[in-house]
Amino acid sequence: MKRRVYDAAVQGNKILLLDLLGEDAVLLDRFITGRYPETPLHVASMLGHLEFVDEVIARKPELAKELDSHKSSPLHLASAKGYLQVAKKLLQVDPDMCLVWDIDGRNPLHIAAMKGHLDLLKELVQARPWAARVVMEQGETILHACVRCNQLEALKLLVGRASDHEFLNCKNHEGNTILHLAIAAKQTEAINFLISSTSIDVNCENDDGYTALDLLSQNQKDMIDKQIAESLCKIGATHAKENPLSSSQLKAIRTKILLSTWDQPNAVSKPKKRKHGKRLAHSNKNADWLERKRNILMLVASLLAAMAFQAGVNPPSGVWQDNGPSGFSTTESNGKNHTAGLSVLADNHPRAYTSFLICNTTGFLASLSIILLLISGLPLRRRFFMWFLMVIMWVAITAMALAYIGCLVALTPDHSYSSLITILGIATLVWIGLMLILLLGHTIRLVFRLIKYLRRLVMRLVNLISPRPRV
Repeated sequence: MKRRVYDAAVQGNKILLLDLLGEDAVLLDRFITGRYPETPLHVASMLGHLEFVDEVIARKPELAKELDSHKSSPLHLASAKGYLQVAKKLLQVDPDMCLVWDIDGRNPLHIAAMKGHLDLLKELVQARPWAARVVMEQGETILHACVRCNQLEALKLLVGRASDHEFLNCKNHEGNTILHLAIAAKQTEAINFLISSTSIDVNCENDDGYTALDLLSQNQKDMIDKQIAESLCKIGATHAKENPLSSSQLKAIRTKILLSTWDQPNAVSKPKKRKHGKRLAHSNKNADWLERKRNILMLVASLLAAMAFQAGVNPPSGVWQDNGPSGFSTTESNGKNHTAGLSVLADNHPRAYTSFLICNTTGFLASLSIILLLISGLPLRRRFFMWFLMVIMWVAITAMALAYIGCLVALTPDHSYSSLITILGIATLVWIGLMLILLLGHTIRLVFRLIKYLRRLVMRLVNLISPRPRV
């Protein structure tokens, strides 16, 4: 029976599958409870049989989470072959399968990028963006994999959607960035893209102390290296080694960079694994931080928007229930009439109502802006955008607090007014103090980052104006 269901998976024969399930209703369950090198879903996903995959998932979605003898999920196999529709079906079951490593320490996004399946890679990045930031077991990022496999379009896609300055300049076990790899492999298009369209650090040194410029030949006859060196020098690249490398040394170093631990993930030494573990933990921690912030911001923004909407349609003091003269009493109408359904506060305290309306509307719009940005699909996965959204959240919370204060002032009778002013004064001072502490902390952090960035910029300009003489 199991042999026949494997044959059905190879053929993609949905009718045969249904016949077999008619004979044995728990046939698919046996592949979950037993131990098999692979499931029929693995076979169908690898061969791109969409209808068969759809039928298996509909009856037994748990099979999408099963791993074969190489620790590959069906999504790994569909990603390797580039079957977009099959991958979409599998993602509907559990998008978190994007985070699962196979025996080589690669998740489906790594495999799709290495194979150059751009449409499928876009789908995977959209499903779980932070999966692209997970470092592979070999200590390299998905960007390293794109350069090693010469997948320039995949590299451009990932740099635009799932990368920031820190991740872009991440090093592998040997301390090589993607620029070191691109130069070692003489990938001219990738090098030009990195130095012209990204914030790659051109003066970053690997563990052997070589910068990108050190890996280029000093021989004027090598036109490719000469052109790359000129482009690097224009943006402030410098040599780390005073003595240029000979042709034989340069060839040996480039070979070492290209033939590192890529094909031997299990041959990494213990110190390197420890170093990689820290880097991986940092990457995962950063991705988790961003995801937690997104979730918290969405939750708080939704609550604030609901509060502001409720306060707007049901303002303080309520609404008039009938038509009649306005004022604090029927004998003190000031010659005005009120209309049923309109705000009582707007008639009795027009200035307080205007202040409430301004604060409440500001909080409502700020909350809606956060929700709109988070669900818009824009690449808001960098820390800068998270801080920007948090600033908008501060505005929303402050506006709601001011609306609350305005309501209390308008609704408090005269004999309790002094107590209210005292309480609000203390609360306001505490609030202002807390906001100033937060603002000061973030300002100091921003100033330090700005100083660090300006120092790097000045050093590049100095090197550009007066480059280090070559020996």
